[in-house]
Amino acid sequence: MDLLEQRIALRLEALRRDRGLSLEDVAQTSGVSRATLSRIERGETSPTAGVLGKLCTAYGLTMSQLLLDVEEDAPSLIRRADAFRWHDPETGFARTSISPPQPGYQVELIWAELPAGARIEYDSPPVRGLEQHLLLLAGELKIDCAGKTYALAGQDCLRFHLTGASAFESTGTQTATYVLAIRRPA
Repeated sequence: MDLLEQRIALRLEALRRDRGLSLEDVAQTSGVSRATLSRIERGETSPTAGVLGKLCTAYGLTMSQLLLDVEEDAPSLIRRADAFRWHDPETGFARTSISPPQPGYQVELIWAELPAGARIEYDSPPVRGLEQHLLLLAGELKIDCAGKTYALAGQDCLRFHLTGASAFESTGTQTATYVLAIRRPA
């Protein structure tokens, strides 16, 4: 297990324990089996984007909030080399938090790369009403949200509020690379 996987495992265990929840409590709330939760917390397996999405919903956190330990004195300048990067072992999806959530700030920026043909699905938003602005930098991307399907190409931009299930699919022949701005509801 690498350092990043250890951090994720420790963060998930700390979130559960800090909230006084058992593995069974989180399993019932998230829909992720108790056995899978236990293996993730022990670092025996890496969570997929779908599993992390379910855990975000269970804890009421964005994925960035779930993955990162929020520091009180975060730097204003975040170098790309120092940004937190997470990779989904199942889909190849890579997510870099280029401007992570911090106290006093309502917006976070994510750099995302979804390999050609890959699809990630989320049963529900981590926080209902999240405002998102997605700028596609390269590739082609199909997004399902709020009962609508959007096909993005070139440097299209889509803005939406997450209120239900969503899915992101890289439909072209190259990796879909995009920047996602997320604003938590007030």
